[in-house]
Amino acid sequence: MLGGRKLEAALKVQTNAHGVSPAGYVCKVLERDLASAVESQPSRAPFKTGPGMFAKYGQAPSAEEIDANRADMFQNFGDHF
Repeated sequence: MLGGRKLEAALKVQTNAHGVSPAGYVCKVLERDLASAVESQPSRAPFKTGPGMFAKYGQAPSAEEIDANRADMFQNFGDHF
């Protein structure tokens, strides 16, 4: 690995050669490096969406059905205290 001054000098040479700022050059190097890393990764099957994962259980209950079930479940909730 290069020392601090040598690294700084090499960066100046490259930025001058490419006509960009040090930050611009670093971005170009990272983009090139990361692009090759992304290309080498195998593609994966897409994720199923939430609704797609639960489709086998049928249609979801409506808001009215949920409210009715909740009211039925908790109708005697406070009676035991």
